[in-house]
Amino acid sequence: MRRQYQIIGEQIGQQIDRDGYTPGDRLPTEREYAERFDVSRTVVREAFIMLELAGRVEVRKGSGTYVCAPGDSLGPASSAAPMMPAPVEDIGPFELLKARQVVESAVAAAAAELVTPSDIRALSTLLAEERQALRTSIGGQELTNAPDQADRAFHLLIARASQNTLLEDAVNRLWEQRDRSPMWRRLHGRIMDFSYRRSWLDDHDRILACLKKRDSAGAHDAMWGHIEHVMHTLFTHSDTDDPGFDGYLFTRGIERPSS
Repeated sequence: MRRQYQIIGEQIGQQIDRDGYTPGDRLPTEREYAERFDVSRTVVREAFIMLELAGRVEVRKGSGTYVCAPGDSLGPASSAAPMMPAPVEDIGPFELLKARQVVESAVAAAAAELVTPSDIRALSTLLAEERQALRTSIGGQELTNAPDQADRAFHLLIARASQNTLLEDAVNRLWEQRDRSPMWRRLHGRIMDFSYRRSWLDDHDRILACLKKRDSAGAHDAMWGHIEHVMHTLFTHSDTDDPGFDGYLFTRGIERPSS
């Protein structure tokens, strides 16, 4: 199945060729493309990442997106060759986060009903490890993958606490998809300041507090809010056009289900 970002990315690539853009020309902003194609900015962001990986454009932090000359970028394609999209199995980073939000919120709710004292102790230990990993980072820079490993372990342990191997496997597969995604790595590579991770610890604290109380609805909402926070943070920190973007364009079509 062709994903929406692939369709939009191909249309942008066709417009680059059809409208006579030359290497170094600045493309319209994400907001302009979102309005033109009637899609969210996350879809355009993913389309630009696809084009960047294909060697069609260069994304410059704080400046915008520019057309590449053949061989100018890290991507393998040239403007004279057929555009090679991201691998068919690759999922856009924001689509992936949305899937995690839906799945992991339900898993957290299930875990709250069956979590054991040993699960709680292990989750508390992981939170302490996350804090230590962030304290030892310099200037908020993620010099090692220790914070990410602790974050992942926290989420996977919640899935294990659901006592359902299928749910645990579903969460694990989503994280594995992220780890092998070139689009995720490219998005993450745009981000230099990782101090925002400290605020994610507060989210984890709220999730753990709900698990301790066996509050299923609260655990669902805390996990939903946490991943929503992650989506907004990554979107803002990877923005190349205008940090003051219209938030409604990002959340359009992402409605919180009634509980």
